[in-house]
Amino acid sequence: MTTTDVHIPAVTAPEPHFVWPVVDEATLEAVRAQLVESVSVYDRSGVVARVEDALARWHGVRHAVLMSSGTCALHAAYVAAGVGPGDEVIVPAYTFFATASPLLQTGATPVLVDCDERGNLDPARVADAVTSATRAIVVTHMWGLPADVAALRAIADTRGLLLVEDTSHAFGASVDGRPVGAFGDLAAQSLQGQKPLTGGEGGVLLTDDDELYYRGVAIAHYNVRCKREIPATHPLARYAVTGLGLKWRIHPAAAAMVEQQLGVHDAVRSGRDACAARMAARLRRLPGVEVLLPREGEQGSWYALVLRLDDALLAHVDADTLVERLHREGAVEVDRPGSTRPLAQLPLFQDPGGALPAYAGRSGARPEDYPAANDFFDRTLKLPVWHRAADMPVVDQYLDAFDKVWAELGL
Repeated sequence: MTTTDVHIPAVTAPEPHFVWPVVDEATLEAVRAQLVESVSVYDRSGVVARVEDALARWHGVRHAVLMSSGTCALHAAYVAAGVGPGDEVIVPAYTFFATASPLLQTGATPVLVDCDERGNLDPARVADAVTSATRAIVVTHMWGLPADVAALRAIADTRGLLLVEDTSHAFGASVDGRPVGAFGDLAAQSLQGQKPLTGGEGGVLLTDDDELYYRGVAIAHYNVRCKREIPATHPLARYAVTGLGLKWRIHPAAAAMVEQQLGVHDAVRSGRDACAARMAARLRRLPGVEVLLPREGEQGSWYALVLRLDDALLAHVDADTLVERLHREGAVEVDRPGSTRPLAQLPLFQDPGGALPAYAGRSGARPEDYPAANDFFDRTLKLPVWHRAADMPVVDQYLDAFDKVWAELGL
């Protein structure tokens, strides 16, 4: 073998190339201190109260309720909304499945609605999908880019519907200075390990409505919190000991990590803003690539940087081949999302009755009915967005990998 036969990848930095969250000494100290203080918080006190208060202030709402996961927070939102058998709830056709799957525990029918060109729920299609059975609209801010929440809020208000935001990708994103999560009657946010704000695991329910808050507490925090937070005159008060039968309490160590991460979030997002601009400036020069960026008046969370590939490029090379070639150049963090895909491609939504007897005999979703979601999924790649100055050499090597692959393909 000659030296000309040796493949030298564009990315030579040692793996892992992207590490999130950054667990530093401050993170470790916050968690250690909490473990010494308490390993279980039954009431709304200590780190749980501090984080709930901080997240409520951040979003400009009165109530935040910490839970064990974003999926539980979404389930709590649907229970709080009072949806059940015979009700329809509009959900995005393109999203992570947990946006919609908790609905299947309520007996309500998820009505999938196709996406816009940015992968977010399309308000025009939502307006056409509302029926007399519709009770709520659910919107996800995919990959941290705000959806058109003003239009969705207007539809919900006009038609007398609840608006539920899934902000799991989007902590720190905003529209005209207002945080996402503040537009809905309810919002649910994941605090899972890779999310913009993380406790390793966890979730939070947000609302400005007292009634929705009481029901959210009842589904997730039986006994002590129900006794102390649901008024004695409320119809749910007599159920305080049992709540609605479930416990979705966050671990206080996770809450301590959230508190520490919240304290550095602005600096992290600022670093991601700069990194995203650096990446976009080069990637947008590549033929056939559109970098999806926040629109005027919007702030993204940079959960990912999404690239949309045009028809001319895809006629020359498919997205999976591009990823393979980029990986060969060492850019292993370039990704084609797998579990985040059009819901109609998943058996749970095609045939819910096969897994859940309550849905036996109900029609499921057909992939061909959601062409925009399928198209968006087929033509997108994503990259992480770094935030530290020390990461920039790796970022530049990733950009070099894109340039190299495009040049080798003659693009």
